[in-house]
Amino acid sequence: MRATRFAVAIVAPLLSAFCIVPAGAVELFAGGFSFSDELGGFRLTKASGSGTASDPVVLAEEFLELAPVTLVIRRQAALTDRDPLASLSLVKLVTNRSGQAWGGFVVELQEKLGHPSDYWDGLSFDQFGPRPADVSSDSFKKNNREFEPYDRIRFEDGHVDPERTARFTLTITDPTPTPTFYLLQDPQLLSAGLRGAGGTWAERTSAEALFHGG
Repeated sequence: MRATRFAVAIVAPLLSAFCIVPAGAVELFAGGFSFSDELGGFRLTKASGSGTASDPVVLAEEFLELAPVTLVIRRQAALTDRDPLASLSLVKLVTNRSGQAWGGFVVELQEKLGHPSDYWDGLSFDQFGPRPADVSSDSFKKNNREFEPYDRIRFEDGHVDPERTARFTLTITDPTPTPTFYLLQDPQLLSAGLRGAGGTWAERTSAEALFHGG
């Protein structure tokens, strides 16, 4: 079993290094991984960092609509000296260009596209790490970690206004490892009854219009 796992750790990154990204998509490289927006609905604009806790991969994204999108992540350890079994520390800078305010944000790991990661595939938000998972956001006060039967985190109690950027910090681990996996990202509409800091975007917009005589 150990020899098989070692072989997977060596061969999987070699295979992923030769994947062809569709024309028009953006693929960025950082920390022994590549990140692609090939499934649509958002744009990748920047990636940097080595992926460690002290130097996380910082990934900048622009969401074009209020809809779930999926980030494709491929291991590229053949192009770096990074340990293929090392965890990935990730900081996502997500700019809301949907024209609507967000009242929540959900992320979900998937080893198979369209199917939530489960207990048996090994992929997780550092569920079994020696320290509590590094999960946070500057725009949402709470995060609800739903680790079983899938790997999902719900960021709540806050908001992201149009044209604002939210910061999310995550740690991803996969001791198997799989050459390609996916991060579903789902912004949640800020409803009329949901309040974050300073009230809802609709309430603030209405108040500003009244103040300016609109």
